[in-house]
Amino acid sequence: MPNSNQYTGCTVSMHKCRCFEKLTEEESLILDSKSVVIRYKKGEIISKKGSFSSHVMYLISGLAKVFIDDGVNTLVLKIVPPGTLFGLSSLSEGNTTFQYSAKAYIESEIRLIEIVAFREMLMRNAAFAKEVIDTLSSNSAQINGRFFCLTHKQSYGRLADILLCLSDRIFKAEEFELPLSRKELAELSGMSPETVIRMLKKFDEDGLINLDGKNLSIKDYGRLKRVSESG
Repeated sequence: MPNSNQYTGCTVSMHKCRCFEKLTEEESLILDSKSVVIRYKKGEIISKKGSFSSHVMYLISGLAKVFIDDGVNTLVLKIVPPGTLFGLSSLSEGNTTFQYSAKAYIESEIRLIEIVAFREMLMRNAAFAKEVIDTLSSNSAQINGRFFCLTHKQSYGRLADILLCLSDRIFKAEEFELPLSRKELAELSGMSPETVIRMLKKFDEDGLINLDGKNLSIKDYGRLKRVSESG
């Protein structure tokens, strides 16, 4: 498969936080004592925007989305793959509530770390703090690029971005089982479900992809990439 590239509309950051590798054995034991591991079912809410932020989250396995909504419309900020920290926007002591919601796309296992203990570790271990800052910086760059895509790319380019993102950064394969519904794909690409269904059919007819139920395979990676780049 071709090497991964930075797609403007991709919802997944390439950065993997290795902050826990920077901890001493004693520090690891401290955070472990302040952590719990919870398994979430598909579709279960992990955190709710506006609720008190008592912890940060680390996705051990599964797949989740981070989003904001107004009860009617939903804007997906990013997809969270395994090995990712999220909930970091509430690290500042001035932010006592979650700034966005999170939901499990599929069954997921998440480590919840008490936010006070996490803050203390940031003060105590500079290497740990640097890794967390790098994660925040990567998240910011990815979300900024995504907003650029949603406001400047046409619909075909946005959908191509999402499919390439799933292929390159989540599944690392050109053939995979799509865990997202057409409605969820629509949320990711900023379009209606009807438009996404029509465009997926068009991509299939043009030989860019093959979609059989939930099984999706990218048949012409180069052409799909050009659609992504041209917008």
